[in-house]
Amino acid sequence: MDDHSSKRIFIFGLGYVATALATVLKDVGWRVAGTCRSETRRHELLEHGFEVYPFDGEGYDDGIGRQVIAADRLLSTIPPKQTGDPALAVYEKQISNSKQSCWIGYLSTTGVYGNWDGEEVNEESPVRPSSIRAHRRVAAECAWLALGRRAGHGVHVFRLAGIYGPNRNILAQVRAGTARRIEKSGHLFSRIHVSDIVSTLCASMTAPRSDAIYNVCDDEPASQADVVAYACTLLGMPAPQATPFDIAAQDMSELARSFWIDNRRVSNRRLQKELGVGLAYPTYREGFAALIAAGQ
Repeated sequence: MDDHSSKRIFIFGLGYVATALATVLKDVGWRVAGTCRSETRRHELLEHGFEVYPFDGEGYDDGIGRQVIAADRLLSTIPPKQTGDPALAVYEKQISNSKQSCWIGYLSTTGVYGNWDGEEVNEESPVRPSSIRAHRRVAAECAWLALGRRAGHGVHVFRLAGIYGPNRNILAQVRAGTARRIEKSGHLFSRIHVSDIVSTLCASMTAPRSDAIYNVCDDEPASQADVVAYACTLLGMPAPQATPFDIAAQDMSELARSFWIDNRRVSNRRLQKELGVGLAYPTYREGFAALIAAGQ
C-alpha cells in the first residue's frame, strides 16, 4: 500500500477486520475515520488515533456525511438489517457524492452461495442463499454495486470465509478444554486469517476494478473436526472425542446450527490471479502455528 499521508479512508463499522485494516493504513500515514456503535468501543478506537463517530444504523450525522464526501476510500462492514443496508439507507446521497475516483469496498460473506453439497464455487457461480441473513447479504451486495454504477464509483465486494486471527480463534477453546470436535461426513468450512483479508483489501485499493467480486478464503477448506484436532496437536493436548453432528446440534443455538446447513468448497483463484495476493497463511496450519508463536 502506498505511503501517502494525504489519503483518507472512511469505514462504516470499525469492527475486528476493519480495525486491523485501519491500523495498517494509519501506520503508513493514512487519515482514518469511521463508525462504531458503543461509547466504550468509541473510546478504545479514539485511543488508537482514529476519528470515530457513533452510528446506530439509523440517525444521520453531519460529521459522518462530510467525512464520506471527503474520503478517497470507503469501506462498509455493517451487516444489513431487515430494512436494508444501514450505510446506504442513511448516507447514500453522500456516498454517491464522494470523490469520483473513490474506491468503495463492501465486506460480504461466502454464505451467499448457499449449499452446493461439497462442490466448488467461484465468483461466477450463482448465489443460492439459504438463510435470511444470506438473502439480506445478496440484496446488500446488489445495492452497493448498483450505487457504484449510478455514481461512477468503483465498488468491490469481498465475500469473506470464516474469519480467525489474534484473539479470535479456536485455540482459546482448546486451551480451556471447551472445544468440541463435531463430525459431519463430507462437510467442509472455508477460513481466512484477518491479516490476509487486510492484504486483499490493500491490493484491491492499489489495483481497483469496478464491479469486482472476490472470494476471500484460504487454499484449503477443511472439516471442523480436523481443524480442532490439529489445534490440539499443536498445543500438545489430547483431542476431544468426536461427536456426530446430529447429537451436537441438539444443544446448539439456531444461529450455530445455521452454519452447518451449507456445504461448499470456495475457490480463491481470482484473489490470487487478479490481485496477486500471496496468502501469508494459505491454510489453518500456518495460521494456528503463527498465533501460538505470538502467544495468541
